[in-house]
Order: sequence, then C-alpha cells, then structure tokens
Amino acid sequence: MTIDYSNLPSDLVTLLPAPLHSLCQTEHYKRGTHLFHAGQIPKWMFFVLTGEVTLERIGSQGDNVVLQRTRHGFVSEASLQSPVYHCDAHVALEADVVCVPVSALLGSLRQDSAFALRWIGMCNREIRHLRLQCERMSLKTVQERLLHLIETEGQSGDYDIGSGLKTLASELGVTHEALYRTLALLEKAGRLQRASGKLSLK
Repeated sequence: MTIDYSNLPSDLVTLLPAPLHSLCQTEHYKRGTHLFHAGQIPKWMFFVLTGEVTLERIGSQGDNVVLQRTRHGFVSEASLQSPVYHCDAHVALEADVVCVPVSALLGSLRQDSAFALRWIGMCNREIRHLRLQCERMSLKTVQERLLHLIETEGQSGDYDIGSGLKTLASELGVTHEALYRTLALLEKAGRLQRASGKLSLK
C-alpha cells in the first residue's frame, strides 16, 4: 500500500526529497521470501524498516554467500544504475520494507543537487562499512573475525545475532561448526556471553 511520508523513518524522510515521499510504498515480507533475484531488472530501491534482509550469491562450492546483512537501511543501492540486480535479496527475518521507484529516484538525483549530495554521503558510509568487512575477512582465525564484528558493528560490546548463527557464520565466511566451536571456547574462557539473541563481550 502507499504510505504517507509521516510514516517513513526520520532518516529516510531526511534523505529523500519531498516529491518522492508520496511515491514510496511499504510492503510486509514473510521470512524466506525474496525482495528480488539476480538477473531481474531493478524497478525499486528497497529500504528495510524492520526485520532482516540479506544479499546473497551462490558461491563456487554451491553454497550461499552472504554479501550484506541489513536490519535498517537500503539493500539495493548498488543496483541503482545497473541493468540487473547482481544478487538475491533474501528475507532472513520477517520484514517491513519501503519500496522507492528507481525511475523517480534517478530523476530526483539528476534534478536535485542537494539530494544527490545526501545520496553520495549515504553511499560513502556504506563504503566505510564495506571496508570494515574487507578488513574482517582478511583476518585469519574465526575468533579474530568474530571479535572484530562485535567490536566494530556491535553496540557497547553487544551484537544482535539476528536471523541466527548460520547466517552469521556465512557472513564471516566460516562454517557454522567452526563458529559454534569458537563461541564455546570464548564462553569457556569468560570472554563472551551468549544470551537473549545477543553476543556480549565481557
């Protein structure tokens, strides 16, 4: 259904120019469904309000590789000027998503320089996030990658597990068995606590 801009999150209201607000639509997606598949033509930019959406590709071994995990924010901005989506957007946790029409978004970027600068700023923040991800993936051990994730993307030493440890393991580029072993070792050493869907450093 089409939603009034007053129901949009404040950061999206601030980012988007007013003429785009009334063009936004909100959709509710059940867990296990998809926002889009690789190869589809981009018609919408998707902004996750609640829940969790992962961007995934099939790896060389036939397994799903998690490229990005989003609980609040855009998941498809890299496809704005692409002829097709380059990965799948999988709803890992039941989600409410704002859909912004690509054609109108591109038109606003061409005509509104202030909006274009805000969009660039958002993309710059995403680049910094991806650099942290690349730094994390360069670490050799599962423990190093896990602690890096909690320290850089957690809040005061707490990290929300979200859709589960298997998704987290895929995001870290490790097997879920290796992640479980590492968690057990860290808990035994008193360095980490797992409770209420969170990982907390001690």
